[in-house]
Amino acid sequence: MSGQEHEGNNGINQERTGFAQNRGETEREDTLTNRQGHPISDNQNVRTVGNRGPMTLENYHFLEKITHFDRERIPERVVHARGAGAHGYFETYGKVGDEPVSKYTRAKLFQVEGKRTPVFVRFSTVVHGSGSPETLRDPRGFAVKFYTEEGNWDLVGNNLKIFFIRDPLKFPDMVHAFKPDPVSNVPGPVGMFDFVSRSPEATHMITFLWSPWGIPANYRQMQGSGVNTYKWVNADGVGVLVKYHWEPLKQGIKNLTQEEANKIQGMNDSHATQDLYEAIERGEYPEWELCVQIMSDDDHPELEFDPLDPTKLWPEDQFPFLKVGKMVLNRNPENYYNEVEQAAFGTGVLVDGLDFSDDKLLQGRTFSYSDTQRHRVGTNYLQLPINAPKKRVATNQRGGQMSYFVDKAPGQSPHVDYEPSMTDGLVEASQTAKPHQPHYDANLVRQKLDRTLDFKQAGDTYRAFEDWERNELINNLVGALSQCDVRIQEKMVEHFTYADEDYGRRVREGLEQAKKGSDGDSREQAVEDASRMGHEADPY
Repeated sequence: MSGQEHEGNNGINQERTGFAQNRGETEREDTLTNRQGHPISDNQNVRTVGNRGPMTLENYHFLEKITHFDRERIPERVVHARGAGAHGYFETYGKVGDEPVSKYTRAKLFQVEGKRTPVFVRFSTVVHGSGSPETLRDPRGFAVKFYTEEGNWDLVGNNLKIFFIRDPLKFPDMVHAFKPDPVSNVPGPVGMFDFVSRSPEATHMITFLWSPWGIPANYRQMQGSGVNTYKWVNADGVGVLVKYHWEPLKQGIKNLTQEEANKIQGMNDSHATQDLYEAIERGEYPEWELCVQIMSDDDHPELEFDPLDPTKLWPEDQFPFLKVGKMVLNRNPENYYNEVEQAAFGTGVLVDGLDFSDDKLLQGRTFSYSDTQRHRVGTNYLQLPINAPKKRVATNQRGGQMSYFVDKAPGQSPHVDYEPSMTDGLVEASQTAKPHQPHYDANLVRQKLDRTLDFKQAGDTYRAFEDWERNELINNLVGALSQCDVRIQEKMVEHFTYADEDYGRRVREGLEQAKKGSDGDSREQAVEDASRMGHEADPY
């Protein structure tokens, strides 16, 4: 927030204090008021003609209260609707691995060992709605807002290090396919597998999602990743490609089997939110170490895949995890709605020394994320305390819904809301370091990346799993694919076979066995059981 705003708020608070000294015995510090400041002496009864008569229209307190209640919820996030959050800090090591971090980036928050930057983190599930259980199989969002001295930086990612698709044009269709049926509103795996059966690049992500890695035990005990490829830029304007990874420190990593998740869901559908809140209340602050992988900024023809492809992992033996700093979450929100629900993140929110790569999915997300915040929270969502930077703000943006201060600089003429100006307007910042200027020389086309390598890493991941993880993966896939059209089953088995022959064979045999011994869809059986097992009751 700007210094001017703080001065304005202090003035208001002093004025309120002055009034408080003269309000007499009828009003105390904890007296209920409405938003006009009027003390409320009766918050139990509306005004009526007699105690049984109709209400009158001048019920101002009721009207203000109920109309606000009618508007208490902003539009739910299309994805990442169910979430929890916490405050904390990021402490930099001043190095990247054993090298000075300044070799790769000029971002100030990383430069000085021990420097702490306030953060707010929102964890979430992705596909399901705000009231859904936190045990459902789903990627988990892992979004971090750094309130740096240069302004905000949002590192927006997931718990899994890859994604389903590499082109943002497919994103709306992907989400539609993963959401409940548009006619019945019943969720299920059919749409998802129908979509991914025609999107072979999703095979790697499906392998992770339907293994135990698809159900983290809670938010504290899971990894985080920026997923996309970004850039770091140093003082000389030289850029390198980077991948961000959050690795749990003292709390470790834990995942659940489907059976374990079902049991937990039967007892508590908000277990992950409760776990995070209570751990922080107990003083057991979760910690993550931020690591980066670094690659030179070119297309790397020696690799089997394109480093800008978000469906791929960068091999650790070639591009090791380099430690940059750690994050500690040590304070719960004071109000869930104000701080967690209205928190707004965007992949385009970068500070100097951090930059975009040419990752197509990142480019698409960078428009979409901020656009959805303007729709969901409002044009002035960046004036909300949870989203506002903790430094001076001065813009020429004016008006819009819920604008509650003018973010102008001290001494700026209120008449000048434009730039450039010869009078008392805002001026451009001076360029203090060399700009990063990548060169482009190519035709404008609609083409996929050359090196798709859709199946190899999925096979590598399958073989890297422990036996129990592979068994769980096969069981989960067979249970889900058993509900799908045989054409979808055949195509998915084909993809799994391309990844690893044993992988495809086990899924195929599992489907054949399920078909022979199937008693029907377990979800359909649950519908029948509920009707059959229900206890009759007389009307009252």
